[in-house]
Amino acid sequence: MAVSKQNGWAGWAAFAGVMLVIVGFLQAFEGLVALLRPTYYLVTKSGLAVLNFTAWGWIDITVGVIILAAGFAILNGNLWGRVVGVILASLSFVANLMFLNAYPIWSIIVMLVDVLVIYALVVQGDQLRERN
Repeated sequence: MAVSKQNGWAGWAAFAGVMLVIVGFLQAFEGLVALLRPTYYLVTKSGLAVLNFTAWGWIDITVGVIILAAGFAILNGNLWGRVVGVILASLSFVANLMFLNAYPIWSIIVMLVDVLVIYALVVQGDQLRERN
């Protein structure tokens, strides 16, 4: 009988995987809203700075599917999911740092969750791999 090294910290890795699954669903949903109902989002008279709603919608859907896949991969103990999860959480942290003046409370909450996800994946992520 093999002795598992998994301990109570595996919950952190599961937390990261579940958070990425939730974010992936939300990101893809935002993309669908941008495609199906472009007037839903508030924009200035000049519109979006770089992209139109169709491009924004498809980018959101694509990123959402990647995040969703990474979340499920983490829950299955796959290393590539951890790597993608850390990269995406790091990019999310930087993006929310740029929006800190516009949406301070929301940006701080998302940055805090990003830090927790990065910690869970870097320090405790191998706990789920040992379980499988």
